[in-house]
Amino acid sequence: MTSLSDLRAATAGGDSLPRWGMIADLRRCVGCQTCTAACKHTNATPPGVQWRRVLDVETGDFPHVTRTFVPIGCQHCEDPPCMHVCPSTATGQRADGIVTIDYDICIGCAYCAVACPYQARYKIDKPLFAYGRNRRMNNEAQREMPERIGVAQKCTFCSDRVDAGLEKGLTPGVDPEATPACVNSCIATALSFGDLNDANSNVSVLLRENKSFRMHQEVGTHPGFHYIWEAGHDEGTAQEMLDTGYEPSEARDEPLRPIVGGVEPWLQRHWDWRAAMNFICGGTGAGLMIAGGFLGTMGGVPQTLVTLAAVGFVCLGLFMVFLETGRPLRAPINVFFHAATSWMTREAMVGALLVPLGLLCFLTGWGWLSLPAALLAAGYLYCQGRILEQAKGIPAWREKRIVPLIAATGLTEGLGLFTAAGALFFPGDAVLAGAIVMVLAAVARAVAWSAYLRALRRGAPTLTLRVLNGHAYVLLIGGLIVPLALVTIGVMVPAFTAWVLLAGGLAAAAAGWILKFVIVTKASYNQGFALVRTPERGTGTGGGAGVGIKPGWS
Repeated sequence: MTSLSDLRAATAGGDSLPRWGMIADLRRCVGCQTCTAACKHTNATPPGVQWRRVLDVETGDFPHVTRTFVPIGCQHCEDPPCMHVCPSTATGQRADGIVTIDYDICIGCAYCAVACPYQARYKIDKPLFAYGRNRRMNNEAQREMPERIGVAQKCTFCSDRVDAGLEKGLTPGVDPEATPACVNSCIATALSFGDLNDANSNVSVLLRENKSFRMHQEVGTHPGFHYIWEAGHDEGTAQEMLDTGYEPSEARDEPLRPIVGGVEPWLQRHWDWRAAMNFICGGTGAGLMIAGGFLGTMGGVPQTLVTLAAVGFVCLGLFMVFLETGRPLRAPINVFFHAATSWMTREAMVGALLVPLGLLCFLTGWGWLSLPAALLAAGYLYCQGRILEQAKGIPAWREKRIVPLIAATGLTEGLGLFTAAGALFFPGDAVLAGAIVMVLAAVARAVAWSAYLRALRRGAPTLTLRVLNGHAYVLLIGGLIVPLALVTIGVMVPAFTAWVLLAGGLAAAAAGWILKFVIVTKASYNQGFALVRTPERGTGTGGGAGVGIKPGWS
């Protein structure tokens, strides 16, 4: 038994601390949803918020059918991406592995929600009750928790029960009083909880004597939630199947067809048009700042005015983030708390330098300040790309090639606006040079887009690829061919230069805006769920026992 005082002593003495984990035995789970009800009752979650859920997965064709019930929720990962992205440090990890949320400092940006590959996080923006907002029952009124409104929430492994039990000298996972409610309520003893670092604990014995896997292990989160699928020592074959839809050594003529509900990837709803506008406006402003800073040195361009316009775009993008947060009054301060790992914090820090410097350039008339501002703008573009890349829960975002794509797109957008505005208001060599550089940036964007799509084809939700491929023509035609043709005409036919450069610049910028909007709001399907192995369930022969499924993936 380990009390909290023992934990403190272990920390001081360098002994091994417990690592609390959970096991779901897929052979035993009957899908009764008792764990779901127990979790909801214990944690007083509102309608539609289920920290513990059970998926129902039916695979195969009659008579070769298998049905598997899969408990899911926060996996309390060893390397939780939700914690790394959190700009306010509201998401943390205890020494015993439990991942927590501090409701008092969370800004409700939902970055953790899109970073979670297990769809385990919820955010509600208003009180929800079973019979409607104005028909609150007495028990709901008594247990209402306004501190959860507008912030992230998730399973806590019933850490309050674990801690209280340890104080009494109880053993979590063995003594019900110190064990999570879902485990206590399971009628089939399919759920187990205990110390993964203790070789003699109940969960360690189960893992040693049975074959198991961890979901989405390929993402690198090292979950604290294990799934048992068969008795016997695991020889490692399960983890070798992480990216396959069926077992290679026992492949059938046709892969088993899963009939699933809530298992295939679905479109995330946490980041909507407001988030897209942040990337659109912020990227355009940063690109415009770079264009004005460097091309403005050629003369004939009001650098300070261009810088002010760029600052306006960046500020508009940041304002959209402000609107997106569930607790916007906290955001201007708390967003700066996690520079160590959160790219949202780093973006805010760069923006906090970029905006005042740009305003100083405009107010003083010191055009030379646009050069250091342009360098900061380049950093701002990089941060935007890394924000998306760090969101491990969205396959279309976490692909590393999205960073050069976002940077090239923002630069092209800024150069496009610089060219369009310059053609009308301050025509000259600088604008013509900007148009040529814009075409080069558009070529770089097309190359980055092609590399990005090729990388995604190696593993992404089918619907993600369908959406992106369906909009590829926008970037190719509107974002490259049209600007290239119009700039060529503008160079060769001086009489048409102003109007064709205006159209070419707007086309290059608009293609980037459409691309970002699609990536953020239309192609952002989440990870969904996958089973590396399935147990033998149901009737019929074969039943696909042992065959893994990853529905909805290419």
